[in-house]
Amino acid sequence: MTKVKICGLSTQEAIAAAVNNGADYIGFVFAKSKRQVSLKQAQKLAKAIPEKVKKVGVFVSPTLEELEIAIETVPLDLVQIHGDYDENLQTSLPVPLIRAVQIEKGKKNVTSKADYLLFDAPIAGSGQTFDWQLLDKLSFKQPYFIAGGLTADNVKKCIEYFEPYALDVSSGVETDGQKDVVKIKKFIESVKK
Repeated sequence: MTKVKICGLSTQEAIAAAVNNGADYIGFVFAKSKRQVSLKQAQKLAKAIPEKVKKVGVFVSPTLEELEIAIETVPLDLVQIHGDYDENLQTSLPVPLIRAVQIEKGKKNVTSKADYLLFDAPIAGSGQTFDWQLLDKLSFKQPYFIAGGLTADNVKKCIEYFEPYALDVSSGVETDGQKDVVKIKKFIESVKK
């Protein structure tokens, strides 16, 4: 069954909605963003997340030290990296790595040593989908997440098209820029049916 990652959570109410409705992953955004949380906020929110739900830290071009501090402080079960990152440092990480790849025209192949890949729109967090057909001809071995413009209305089509390991949503479960507990519930139900 396709797994679900609800990303960009910053309130106890949104965490509870995700956990109680069956989310497999909770994403905390540490990169500069309207969804950014501090390590202290994430640590507090993480206390309400059961062990079976994995906590993911989302970073853009982090240093190894930033990752290590966040992994220990929150604590995190996985890290998701956007932007530039020396993949050789991955062997130093004590948790699995999700490597985010923005899909745009002209991208011919995807190579990464990461444990998981995450395919996203050219502008992450924009609520826009990418051209799914651009991913058809790419070859990769890792389990992968699909992100970018997903909503309860298009997840069935996405699952049929990709058969992904997991779906990742942020803006698709928001109303007026805030996480919406009803949309979180509906999104998870749409995936898990």
